[in-house]
Order: sequence, then C-alpha cells, then structure tokens
Amino acid sequence: MAKVTSGPEAWIAPMPALLIGAMVEGKPNFMTVAWTGVANGEPPIISVAIRPARYTMRGIREHSEFSVNVPSVLQAREVDYCGVRSGADVDKVKGAGFNVFYGNLANAPLIEQCPINLECVVQQIIDLESHCLVLGKVVETHVSEECLSTGGTVDLVRVNPLVFLDNPTRKYLSLGMIAAEAFSVGLEL
Repeated sequence: MAKVTSGPEAWIAPMPALLIGAMVEGKPNFMTVAWTGVANGEPPIISVAIRPARYTMRGIREHSEFSVNVPSVLQAREVDYCGVRSGADVDKVKGAGFNVFYGNLANAPLIEQCPINLECVVQQIIDLESHCLVLGKVVETHVSEECLSTGGTVDLVRVNPLVFLDNPTRKYLSLGMIAAEAFSVGLEL
C-alpha cells in the first residue's frame, strides 16, 4: 500500500463525541469534546483535552470537578449545539432541552438524557501548547437502565454512542457493524 506524508497530524478516528459538564458562574454548562480517552484503569481516570480559553474550563479549574456525559446517536443535534455555542453567551441547558441532575459531586452536572454519565474529580491539569489535558478520576458512574444487559453490565450496542470524525470529514456517526470478537480473533494467527 503506497503512503503519502502529510506532516504531523493527530488523525486518530473515530473519536467519542462527549459532553463535558461543569458549574460555571453558578450554572451548569456543557461543552462538546472529542479529544478524550481512558488514561488509567485502577483507579479509573479519564483524559480530556480542552482549550484553556473555553468557558467550561473556567468551571473545571474553579471547582476541580466535572462530568463526562456519553450521548447516543439520537442526540447529535444537541451535541453539535454544545460545540458551536458558548455557555458565556447562551444557556445550553435550556437551548438543548437537557434535564440536569447531580450525583455525589455538587459541581459536576449530569445530563439525564445521556445513557452514561461519569462524575469526575480533577487529578491533574497539564498545560500543553494549544490545550489543557485534564485528568479526572471517575468517582461514580450512572447508566440508564435500558442500556444494561440482563446480567447488569453496560451494553454499548444499546447505548449506541455518537462518534466523531475530525477534519477533513467533520461528521458524526454511529459505531456500525461488529468486525470481529476482541481477545479472540487474533488467536487464529
């Protein structure tokens, strides 16, 4: 397969389309992010890259708490809204029609309509060049009952999480078909 160089790019795809929540100026606010990942297993730590000037980042720095809300594909419009509008200018909770609830953390607002919600406490913020890398320890997870398997574990097919393809595509997608069984198909080699 022939390759063409394109310079240094961070083209990893797909990425989850998530809503990060924080209390900013006394009100819940949510922003759309895709540059996220699992940074540690035990304890569970999430990494989120956020531009330092973002309105939500102000609340994360102030309270050292935030939420990660995993939307389904049915929420693409609301996810995009939270990415193209600033909470400094609009009330995103009202604009997106979110029902907000709180778990253990007073400054980590959660979105009821999202199938999965994670409450996080900031462990560290690393100031990089264009972004801050926020590392958050997950202190509680909320899952919609209809997204649980009969055994009580999360069924990600039922969650139907929204994913994002960055430049140049700039599209939201669903996950699609299963390609193979993990921890199994490789044993065939």
